[in-house]
Amino acid sequence: MSLYEPLFRRVLFPLYESGLRRRKTLRYLDEYERSQTLDEEALRALQWRKLQQLLRHCWEQVPFYRRTWSELGIRSPEDIRDQDDYARLPLLDKPTIRANFEELIATNRREGLLYKTTGGSTGEPLKFGYTHESYERRMAIMWRGYGWAGARLGQRTLYLWGTPVGAQKRKDRLYHAAFNRYMLSAFEMSDARMAEYADAIDRFRPETIVSYVAPIVKMSEWLIANGRRVHRPQRILGAAETLHESQRALIEQAFGCPAYNTYGCREFMLIAAECEHRKGLHINVDHLHVELGAGVGDDAAGPHEIIVTDLHNLGMPLLRYVNGDLATPGQGRCSCGRALPLLASVDGRKLDALRTPDGRYIPGEFIVYAFLGATGIRRYQVVQKRLDAFEITLVRDHDFDPSVVERMGAELRKVIGQQVALDFRFADDIPLTATGKQRVTVSELT
Repeated sequence: MSLYEPLFRRVLFPLYESGLRRRKTLRYLDEYERSQTLDEEALRALQWRKLQQLLRHCWEQVPFYRRTWSELGIRSPEDIRDQDDYARLPLLDKPTIRANFEELIATNRREGLLYKTTGGSTGEPLKFGYTHESYERRMAIMWRGYGWAGARLGQRTLYLWGTPVGAQKRKDRLYHAAFNRYMLSAFEMSDARMAEYADAIDRFRPETIVSYVAPIVKMSEWLIANGRRVHRPQRILGAAETLHESQRALIEQAFGCPAYNTYGCREFMLIAAECEHRKGLHINVDHLHVELGAGVGDDAAGPHEIIVTDLHNLGMPLLRYVNGDLATPGQGRCSCGRALPLLASVDGRKLDALRTPDGRYIPGEFIVYAFLGATGIRRYQVVQKRLDAFEITLVRDHDFDPSVVERMGAELRKVIGQQVALDFRFADDIPLTATGKQRVTVSELT
């Protein structure tokens, strides 16, 4: 452990987060570090108490839930007596949220509400609201989950991430330096520049690397193919896409350190993460209510629909929200001693990497970023059949503006350049995969 890490955790970060920003992230982190030590029965009781409080709030303050529950014959939140009753409430999906957006905002939390837009791995843009407390708790959960793999606040960390294209502002560089981290753009990676990325790792000498899965896999392949050894971090955390076992083995061969899987989505941030034993992903049930719903196929032990409720977002509560992902339930308890239940795997997220004629790989996550500001688009998908052409299918919404095509084209060209033709086309719908997902990007290149 470096001298900077305890200084950052005990002095600098509290001064910034609690003093300057007046946020309660550290208080929530302490709370969650205590609750993760509870036994299974105590965790269930804690989750149910939080859920009961949320149900009362939704009945009193969220018009959508009071209306829809009343239509089901519910006369008070006390009619929802246990987890089984809760599991019989209607599922919430993106079309329902878009159609009832204003009614889903709590009347007593409307002022000061924060908003985000997500495309997610399903390719359906969605705007949603959340409170400051919810954001601070999500950050605390993220730090706790990363900590299970040994990644801690103030630790020397390199991010191979979705940083803005081009030079970072001086303010951003100072901010990241204070957090003891270095940002590399996953959107500018190419075979020709791979040595620059390797050199950056050697210069920064990170203890931890956090990366989208596709870029760190591409770098691992390049390192192995070229016999290049880089500074060995203590761990690598994969994010935004599922880390498959073959990819994990490749990363560990290239970097000589363990690789860890995490799972989250923009609507809730971190949902589950691996601990040091890597026997499954611990679900943050002291922060979220997570259900595994309908299975895919006949195998009850196989992938199931993920249904999530944020227990602390009182501004725009998403109850029993179906985020479009699939997961396989874990079995038994982890030897780490945490009673937090396990996911064996997350099975339904796939963002193919696209390629450009000049040898660069564009993570599918970039397409999600490019479409975050697109209004009037219900779904989208980018298919690459040739190296020099992308087919971009759009499903228009009622407020579609044709000028969005030009704006999205300009946004994509910031990264892919002028050599790739962009063929925009419209459709009434986009077919789902066999597992019920809609892929944002599909590469048909061999």
